[in-house]
Amino acid sequence: MTFAALILALLTTPLQSGLLSMVSGIHHVTAITRKVQANVDFYAGFLGMRLVKQTAGYEDATQLHLFYGDAAGTPGSLLTFLAWEDGAPGRAGYGQISEISLAIDPASIGYWLTRAMSFGLRSEGPADEFGEPVLRLKDPDNIILKLAGAKNLTSPSAWDGASIPAEHTIQRVRGATMLTEKPAESRSLLESHFGYRFQTNRGTIDRLVSESGDVIDVRDARGFWSGAPGTGTVDHVAFRAPDEDALRSVSKALEKTDASPTNMHDRKYFRSLYAREPGGTLVELATDKPGMTVDEEHASLGTKLFAPPETITNLDDLKVVLPQFSMPGQPRINYRELPFVHRFYTPPNPDGSVFVLLHGSGGNETTLMPLLNKAAPRATLMGVRGRATEEGFPRWYKRITPFSFDQNDIKTEAEAFAAFIEGAVKSYGLDPKKVVYVGYSNGANLLNSLLYLHPNLVHKAVLLRSMPVLSDYPHADLKGTDLLVISGKTDAYGKYASELEERLKSSGATVDSDVISGGHDLGDADVPIIQKWLLQRMGDDPQPLEQQAVKPARETSGQP
Repeated sequence: MTFAALILALLTTPLQSGLLSMVSGIHHVTAITRKVQANVDFYAGFLGMRLVKQTAGYEDATQLHLFYGDAAGTPGSLLTFLAWEDGAPGRAGYGQISEISLAIDPASIGYWLTRAMSFGLRSEGPADEFGEPVLRLKDPDNIILKLAGAKNLTSPSAWDGASIPAEHTIQRVRGATMLTEKPAESRSLLESHFGYRFQTNRGTIDRLVSESGDVIDVRDARGFWSGAPGTGTVDHVAFRAPDEDALRSVSKALEKTDASPTNMHDRKYFRSLYAREPGGTLVELATDKPGMTVDEEHASLGTKLFAPPETITNLDDLKVVLPQFSMPGQPRINYRELPFVHRFYTPPNPDGSVFVLLHGSGGNETTLMPLLNKAAPRATLMGVRGRATEEGFPRWYKRITPFSFDQNDIKTEAEAFAAFIEGAVKSYGLDPKKVVYVGYSNGANLLNSLLYLHPNLVHKAVLLRSMPVLSDYPHADLKGTDLLVISGKTDAYGKYASELEERLKSSGATVDSDVISGGHDLGDADVPIIQKWLLQRMGDDPQPLEQQAVKPARETSGQP
């Protein structure tokens, strides 16, 4: 049985009495952002919402999850965002939430119109929607956000810690618009199981209102295109349940349909149940408790990163991998548009050294960060993502077979990477002679090719599980270039390491080498070897903090 059929069967199944009064209103809305810094600047800066929680993702711990809300993170005030940093964009369409609405005082519309203009944001309106003044905006990911004048929707704990006057603050979530090809079935599900009742109709939109006062606008989207998940889309809307009894009631109702009930999940701050309504939108039922203060005091909400209890990745490693951001008004790295996707990790006490990291096949800009953070805890790390792909995964150049490679593509991507480094040196104030390059496998092979194709670009490099890949090597004088080559004893590519080392030495490079007992994979055995080499090659050249290579700029206005 498909889930849509399951839901239709569920609609005809009697529920426990009292469920309608148990479940009512929106708990939170979750969307996906591509740039976490722009997201924070918009929601905490422009809108003045409080960042109440930051966690590693429960489905994918390498995704940052941010929660914004009122002062206490009250259910009903929450907007949450999964950060797919530099991820592929999605497409809004049927089977998704297309608009999010936030409640403000009706008299505040003029204030927000003026504020939007002062921030350089385009807005539409105000316009009348269902008898309310509404100002339409788009966030940095082009998600449609509406500020709706809803006089009777107020927060029990309005946030006064931003620069927004108290009378104009965002109060809570006003509602969401659901695009569906099956408007009757979608509406029936919301009315039967989530405490909504029909209020009125405007053209293709049925407005449903909950006992909590928020709304779901069910829009007939027949003839629209289908939605596709990705950045710039809403992942799901969650409705409120007071406790686990409400979740169990829904679960029992699902069991009566002869289908497996949707699993319940412990999200630490609430228990939840997921389903897809007949039109395809992912919906969640989430309990009000235990709430946002279960692991943080009210005064310090949102200041600490938490990891799900079952996460196998070390929290320290997650802090290195997850995208960093600064709150409005704080110093931050101003990223530049350069030919390669890249990300910085800045440690708490940087020593001024900068490592440029090139991943292996199937990796990304964060893959090497935990390893290098262990080897050089005070180094600033700049991970870079290769532009070639193989079966959808990033690489640095195309390969023909496991041991033969597209020579033109190597040269093209080497030239592009050299241009990227030139841009990064100018944009971020890097000292080319103090940058250490670290490449693994495919990334290390691009590095050893760069030494010959673009001499004097790389001065210090660590080549992990590397092999020569150029069919013809141009002459290059590598005097003054310090290299560390680490190969694996059981690595199928390891037999080529000695050939690479001899070529590099014959070109004048200083080459240190080591062999670990393992194969092609990286591991803790690489760390002490890298540390020893760094101490030998950089230990006599300390770089004081005031000479830090990447200097965050101070943000004074908090504007996006």
